[in-house]
Amino acid sequence: MSSSKEYKQFILEQLSLTDNITCKPMMGEFLLYCNNILFGGIYDNRLLIKIVGGNKKYNMPEQIPYSGAKPMYFVGDVDNKELLTEIVLATCQDLQKSKKNKTNRKNKR
Repeated sequence: MSSSKEYKQFILEQLSLTDNITCKPMMGEFLLYCNNILFGGIYDNRLLIKIVGGNKKYNMPEQIPYSGAKPMYFVGDVDNKELLTEIVLATCQDLQKSKKNKTNRKNKR
């Protein structure tokens, strides 16, 4: 099952407190970016975000976005814009740190 454009629009509206959110279609689903960092997506009308240390404190259940994919966190409370913003920013902050660490390790080789 693919995600609907209506659900995508709803999620983008809920993320409106977060700056620089972009969305790209991918095989009937939608990938979500914040400041060009892929942090999650909309899969089968579910908001899923990458699992990182900074978002574990929100105790979200893990779900599989599609067959063969790594688990991601399911954001069930998409109605709370403030909480959603907090989760996305914590996720992206960790992903940015991880990206910098990988770049630094490559440069030291």
